Amino acid sequence: MQTANLVRSNISRRRENSGRMQVSIIVPVLNEALGLEPFLRHLRRRAPGAEIVIVDGGSRDNTPDLASRLSDQAVFSKRGRALQMNAGASVSRGDLLWFLHADTEVPWGCLDEIKRIMVDPSVAGGFFRIRLPPRPAIYRLTDSFAHYAGILLRMRCGDHGIFCRRSVFAEIGGFPEVPLMEDVEFFRRLRRCGRVVHSNERIVVSPRRYQTIGPARLTFAYGLIATLYLFGAPLSLLARIYQRACCIGNEPIGAS
Repeated sequence: MQTANLVRSNISRRRENSGRMQVSIIVPVLNEALGLEPFLRHLRRRAPGAEIVIVDGGSRDNTPDLASRLSDQAVFSKRGRALQMNAGASVSRGDLLWFLHADTEVPWGCLDEIKRIMVDPSVAGGFFRIRLPPRPAIYRLTDSFAHYAGILLRMRCGDHGIFCRRSVFAEIGGFPEVPLMEDVEFFRRLRRCGRVVHSNERIVVSPRRYQTIGPARLTFAYGLIATLYLFGAPLSLLARIYQRACCIGNEPIGAS
C-alpha cells in the first residue's frame, strides 16, 4: 500500500510540474477590515495571476464584505486557523497552495520564486525567511533568533508563508485541527513528504503583536513554546503559556 501511495504521489507531482503551475493564496482572517483592502491590493500587485482565497472565521466588522468584493473566492468557516486554512484549500483551484497571514508584505517576484523552487518534483514545499521592520534595533535580534532557532529546532511557523503542492497537502491531510501549533505540526509532516526548501527572499511581518506585548518577552515566549513542543509537552500546557504570554487582551487562542 505504501508503494502504491508513493507512485500516485510521484505521478501527481509530475502532473503539477507539467505546463504552467497555478498558485492559490489562502488567507485566514478575523476582524481585519482595517487592513484587508490595502493587503489585498498589495497582493494583486506583487502576486499577479494568483488565485486569492480569503477565509473568514466569523468577523464582526466589514471583513466579509471586503473579502467578497476583493478576493477571487470568499469562504466562511468556523473560527480557527487550521479550520479556516483547510476550508480555503478545499475550494482553491491552484496546483500550489500558499498560506499567508493578512498582515504580511510579500516580496516582488514571489510567485516566480515559488515556481522556481517547486519545479523540482522532489520538493514537497517551501517557506520564506521573515523580517520585521528595521526599527527598533531589537527587531534585528528577533529576526536572527527566529531564523536560527528554526534551523536548530527544524520547525517553521505560519509567519514564514509556507507553500506546498496540492497533492502533498492532500497526502498530509491538511492542517491538524488543534488549538495551537497547527502550522508547526503541518511543517513537520510536510518534511516527511519530500524536500522542503528555504527561500532567501523575505516576507515582512507585522510588528503589532511585538509592539503590544514587547519584543523580548514575545521572542522568549515563542522560543519556550517551540522548545517545549519539540520535547512533547502537552498542547494544553502550551496553550496556557501562549494565552498568558502571547495573546492581546481577550484574544482567543487560534484566532486568525
